[in-house]
Amino acid sequence: MAPARRVSYRGSSRAASATRARGAGTGAQIRWDRLSRVALGGVLCVLLYLYISGGISVFRAWRQAHADSAQVGALERENRELSAQHAALAGRSAVEAQARRLGMAHPGELQFVVSGLPGN
Repeated sequence: MAPARRVSYRGSSRAASATRARGAGTGAQIRWDRLSRVALGGVLCVLLYLYISGGISVFRAWRQAHADSAQVGALERENRELSAQHAALAGRSAVEAQARRLGMAHPGELQFVVSGLPGN
Protein backbone atom coordinates (compact mmCIF):
# COMPACT_ATOMS: atom_id res chain seq x y z
CA MET A 1 0.00 0.00 0.00
CA ALA A 2 1.22 3.51 -0.86
CA PRO A 3 1.77 6.02 1.90
CA ALA A 4 -0.99 8.64 2.33
CA ARG A 5 -0.20 11.98 0.91
CA ARG A 6 -0.34 14.85 3.28
CA VAL A 7 -2.34 17.77 1.98
CA SER A 8 -1.39 21.27 3.12
CA TYR A 9 -4.01 23.98 2.82
CA ARG A 10 -1.69 26.91 3.43
CA GLY A 11 -1.94 29.49 0.75
CA SER A 12 -4.49 27.53 -1.17
CA SER A 13 -7.96 28.62 -2.05
CA ARG A 14 -9.41 25.73 -0.07
CA ALA A 15 -7.92 27.13 3.14
CA ALA A 16 -9.32 30.58 2.41
CA SER A 17 -12.79 29.22 1.75
CA ALA A 18 -12.63 27.11 4.90
CA THR A 19 -11.61 30.18 6.93
CA ARG A 20 -14.40 32.21 5.37
CA ALA A 21 -16.89 29.50 6.16
CA ARG A 22 -15.79 29.37 9.79
CA GLY A 23 -15.86 33.18 10.17
CA ALA A 24 -19.22 33.54 8.50
CA GLY A 25 -21.00 31.59 11.21
CA THR A 26 -19.41 33.40 14.18
CA GLY A 27 -19.55 37.00 12.83
CA ALA A 28 -16.80 39.23 11.53
CA GLN A 29 -13.40 39.03 13.15
CA ILE A 30 -12.33 42.07 15.18
CA ARG A 31 -9.46 43.92 13.58
CA TRP A 32 -7.64 45.04 16.70
CA ASP A 33 -5.08 47.06 14.77
CA ARG A 34 -7.82 49.16 13.15
CA LEU A 35 -9.76 49.46 16.39
CA SER A 36 -6.70 50.64 18.27
CA ARG A 37 -5.97 53.26 15.59
CA VAL A 38 -9.52 54.57 15.78
CA ALA A 39 -9.41 54.63 19.58
CA LEU A 40 -6.04 56.42 19.53
CA GLY A 41 -7.42 58.96 17.05
CA GLY A 42 -10.40 59.57 19.32
CA VAL A 43 -8.17 60.06 22.36
CA LEU A 44 -5.98 62.48 20.39
CA CYS A 45 -9.06 64.44 19.30
CA VAL A 46 -10.26 64.70 22.91
CA LEU A 47 -6.81 65.86 24.07
CA LEU A 48 -6.66 68.42 21.26
CA TYR A 49 -10.09 69.73 22.23
CA LEU A 50 -9.03 70.04 25.88
CA TYR A 51 -5.83 71.92 25.00
CA ILE A 52 -7.65 74.29 22.65
CA SER A 53 -10.48 74.99 25.11
CA GLY A 54 -7.93 75.64 27.86
CA GLY A 55 -6.03 78.04 25.62
CA ILE A 56 -9.22 79.86 24.74
CA SER A 57 -10.07 80.18 28.44
CA VAL A 58 -6.63 81.60 29.20
CA PHE A 59 -6.96 84.10 26.33
CA ARG A 60 -10.38 85.22 27.53
CA ALA A 61 -9.08 85.70 31.08
CA TRP A 62 -6.11 87.71 29.76
CA ARG A 63 -8.38 89.93 27.68
CA GLN A 64 -10.77 90.44 30.63
CA ALA A 65 -7.84 91.36 32.88
CA HIS A 66 -6.73 94.05 30.42
CA ALA A 67 -10.26 95.42 30.18
CA ASP A 68 -10.55 95.48 33.96
CA SER A 69 -7.21 97.24 34.37
CA ALA A 70 -8.30 99.92 31.89
CA GLN A 71 -11.53 100.39 33.83
CA VAL A 72 -9.59 100.59 37.11
CA GLY A 73 -7.38 103.31 35.60
CA ALA A 74 -10.42 105.34 34.54
CA LEU A 75 -12.00 104.97 37.98
CA GLU A 76 -8.76 106.04 39.70
CA ARG A 77 -8.62 109.19 37.55
CA GLU A 78 -12.25 109.98 38.37
CA ASN A 79 -11.53 109.40 42.07
CA ARG A 80 -8.61 111.85 41.98
CA GLU A 81 -10.79 114.49 40.26
CA LEU A 82 -13.61 114.03 42.76
CA SER A 83 -11.20 114.14 45.70
CA ALA A 84 -9.75 117.40 44.41
CA GLN A 85 -13.25 118.80 43.93
CA HIS A 86 -14.22 117.70 47.44
CA ALA A 87 -11.13 119.33 48.92
CA ALA A 88 -11.91 122.57 47.07
CA LEU A 89 -15.57 122.65 48.10
CA ALA A 90 -15.07 121.49 51.68
CA GLY A 91 -13.41 124.74 52.83
CA ARG A 92 -15.35 127.51 54.54
CA SER A 93 -14.47 130.04 51.83
CA ALA A 94 -16.03 127.89 49.11
CA VAL A 95 -19.24 127.55 51.09
CA GLU A 96 -19.38 131.33 51.68
CA ALA A 97 -18.73 132.08 48.00
CA GLN A 98 -21.52 129.75 46.92
CA ALA A 99 -23.87 131.30 49.50
CA ARG A 100 -23.06 134.82 48.19
CA ARG A 101 -23.88 133.69 44.65
CA LEU A 102 -27.24 132.46 45.95
CA GLY A 103 -27.93 135.85 47.61
CA MET A 104 -27.33 134.89 51.22
CA ALA A 105 -25.63 137.09 53.84
CA HIS A 106 -24.32 136.77 57.40
CA PRO A 107 -26.67 137.83 60.17
CA GLY A 108 -26.49 141.59 60.70
CA GLU A 109 -24.86 142.20 57.31
CA LEU A 110 -26.47 144.66 54.89
CA GLN A 111 -26.92 143.67 51.29
CA PHE A 112 -27.15 146.11 48.43
CA VAL A 113 -28.67 145.20 45.09
CA VAL A 114 -27.51 147.35 42.22
CA SER A 115 -29.54 147.12 39.04
CA GLY A 116 -29.70 148.94 35.75
CA LEU A 117 -25.95 149.06 35.13
CA PRO A 118 -24.81 149.18 31.52
CA GLY A 119 -23.34 145.95 30.10
CA ASN A 120 -19.68 145.65 29.39
